[in-house]
Amino acid sequence: MYFYAARQPILNREKELIGYELLFRDGVDNVFPDIDGDEATTRLIEGSQFNFGLEDLTDNKPAYINFTLDTLSKGYPTLLGKDTIVVEILETVQPGKRLLAIVKDLKDKGYTIALDDYIHQPVWRHFYPFIDIIKIDFLTCDTSTIKNVIDDIKQHSHIKLLAEKVETYEMYSLALELGFDYFQGFFFSKPEMVQSKALPPSEMALAELLYETSSIEIDLKKITNVFERDVNLSYKLLRYSNSAAFARRAEISTIKQALIVLGASEIKKLLSLLFAAQVSADKPVELIKLSLTRARFGELLAISHGQFKDTGMAFLTGMMSLMDAILDESMESVMQKLPLSNEIKAALLDNEGLLAQYLNLVKYYEQANWSAANDITTELNLGEKVPDAYHEALAWVDEQMHLMIHE
Repeated sequence: MYFYAARQPILNREKELIGYELLFRDGVDNVFPDIDGDEATTRLIEGSQFNFGLEDLTDNKPAYINFTLDTLSKGYPTLLGKDTIVVEILETVQPGKRLLAIVKDLKDKGYTIALDDYIHQPVWRHFYPFIDIIKIDFLTCDTSTIKNVIDDIKQHSHIKLLAEKVETYEMYSLALELGFDYFQGFFFSKPEMVQSKALPPSEMALAELLYETSSIEIDLKKITNVFERDVNLSYKLLRYSNSAAFARRAEISTIKQALIVLGASEIKKLLSLLFAAQVSADKPVELIKLSLTRARFGELLAISHGQFKDTGMAFLTGMMSLMDAILDESMESVMQKLPLSNEIKAALLDNEGLLAQYLNLVKYYEQANWSAANDITTELNLGEKVPDAYHEALAWVDEQMHLMIHE
């Protein structure tokens, strides 16, 4: 029995991560299933209990999980701790006395309850005293309807509004203006404004290092020289090479020796990580986590696919795919500043080539668009290990973030 799920970040007004919505996905025998909500919820609960563990998927943040009337009636939410989940009532569930009794009981037990893809009906007013979050789809709901909802819940100040499917900065600005508390969607993966942001010397050094390591055979002398010009970079390199991940046989006495200890593959990963972290100091950490997930997932696909001599290209493509959001400017402007290979630029600017296919695949995973993901998987003949690669990437990112925090 395999357990797979995608996760979508949910952020607050400060763009801090407050939880993940978990989206069911099937095992390798039926990778992209067309199943009803009851089965999806049942399998998600079962898998999180016995296979993967919620904490591994959500970094100990609350998991927002969809429930149907049937799965609510069977008491499935209570299989998971009240502090580990937010019970999302699917939009297909009709409000009625049966549902109201279930909601009251869950509230008495201390669970947080959300109405998913909320469709405004007067009958929901009976539920407001027991509802914590109302999720509104910004792609389908017009502003006048949203304002009606806001007016109706004014007497229930405990209810938080969550804007979902927020895909542009304009949508995000509107949600902020209307007083929404939480946000879900891909607004943070697009530039918030178009502006020029000069890279300080340390970031230029990292950009130079990324370029020097983009070829299969790296020039150790050139890389050593760049490190030796930057005290901050050298310190981080030595700290990294001194971590438990690398079994050293001798004390490191030079920058060159530290680079040799790491090896080309780890150097490339370290540089990508440092670059993204350094240029995004004032950005939500979720950006870094998402770019790292894309990078590692792409690398794992490239390794299993066997189409690249240097799988680090796939890693770097994934890492750079959110640089427009990190620098608050267009991807075209970003690419002018970074001397990356033509293949990487073609993927990021024109959505062309195999690297672009890898990137599209991970984006479909982020969106739980299994049909589109299955099309790419089949087209590229990637086999049945793609879901495993995604979860391996998530686990790797958690490990890297822990390393960054404790450095």
